[in-house]
Amino acid sequence: MSQFRFARLAMMLAALGLNAAPALMHSASAQDKKAEAAAPKPDTVRPDLYKLLDPAQIKPLMDAKNYGEVKNRITQAEAFPDKTPYETYVLNRMKLSLGTSTGDDQMAIGALEAILASGKLPDADKGNFTQALATMYYNAKNYPKAIELYKQIQASGKSTDQINSALIRSYYLSGDFASALKAQEPVLQAAEQAGKTPTQEDLRLYASAANKVKDDAAYLRGLEKLAAYYPTDDFWMDLISRGIVRKPGFQDANIPDVLRLEFAAVKAMSSDAYTELAELALKDGFPTEAKKVVDAGFAAGVLGTGSGAAKDRQLRDRATKEAASDAKNIAAGEAGASKAKTGAGLVNLGWAYVTMDQFDKGIPFIQQGIAKGGLKSPDEAKLRLGMAYAKAGQKDKAIQTFQEVKAGGGLSDTAKYWILLLNHPAGAVAAK
Repeated sequence: MSQFRFARLAMMLAALGLNAAPALMHSASAQDKKAEAAAPKPDTVRPDLYKLLDPAQIKPLMDAKNYGEVKNRITQAEAFPDKTPYETYVLNRMKLSLGTSTGDDQMAIGALEAILASGKLPDADKGNFTQALATMYYNAKNYPKAIELYKQIQASGKSTDQINSALIRSYYLSGDFASALKAQEPVLQAAEQAGKTPTQEDLRLYASAANKVKDDAAYLRGLEKLAAYYPTDDFWMDLISRGIVRKPGFQDANIPDVLRLEFAAVKAMSSDAYTELAELALKDGFPTEAKKVVDAGFAAGVLGTGSGAAKDRQLRDRATKEAASDAKNIAAGEAGASKAKTGAGLVNLGWAYVTMDQFDKGIPFIQQGIAKGGLKSPDEAKLRLGMAYAKAGQKDKAIQTFQEVKAGGGLSDTAKYWILLLNHPAGAVAAK
């Protein structure tokens, strides 16, 4: 995860130090100046000190980047004896301006701390100055101090999305993954309830924090949202692995349908996944599907290269030959499937037609097979029907059908992620 950083809000406060500084002294006659020097009035600056910190003189020096002269004036002012709290406050405002302008974080942080502790800062400015100090601590990787200050702002009731985000990232970067996870959850919920897409960075942080604390359920929720809103092959393959195949109770018999989901969801599968799906399709009597899978693997540059190139070509030749034969002879199997005692033959016949993109024939056969019954796994047939609707571009019917798949062993999870894919399409599902 790339380190999260904010714009230096303290740069804005550099201008506050010069342009929004309070009056440094009351007008005084020459006769009064000596008395003021000895006993300055509250919230004023003695004339001799004022000469060093006069904004009318400091600002042109800052604009000209004559930081050496500004620093010299501040050094002289620091040496002034018996400064009042207000004079020290004004001096720290100037140090803040110099520190932020020159990138001297140590000076700026020290000045900000002193300003906030002085009791002289107007209430209206405390939030901005506290945020600036917290941000500087964050950028300095002093996350415990940043957390302390961000929580102060939250407690004041003046928090913002930026503050909340900074606090969560401070938790994460400090190693407090549990607090980061707990704080990020409502942020994601609020975004979705408001009809907004959570940021990828927020989702990545959530998933990563969940993984750090070994909260598998939370990690899977984060991964599901990443696959939905920011689909990549890596997110989808991790989701399918963790959300289906690696879950307790998964049955190997459902691997073909899991691979069909992966084939629809990702741009390029692994060479093993392409060949496994193609070989299983051939074994089950769906050579047209096998041909499409192998052709996609070649088109993606995954098959037909390296040491397995010859084997890949053999598989493609076999799938091509059998697909051509199946296209010629498939109609001959309709009568036998219709007369069979169970609907299994009709479901398989329908799926074969679907793989040939003959949806008007394939979908009714699958429906007839489900209605006839006697199926070893009725929900597996419903899953096939849902995939048929998806490939035919009938999204609503596909989702409705997938919602009816309740069986375990990976079937209901596969149906769940088909729904996610259809609602947040990652690729041209129908084209596959």
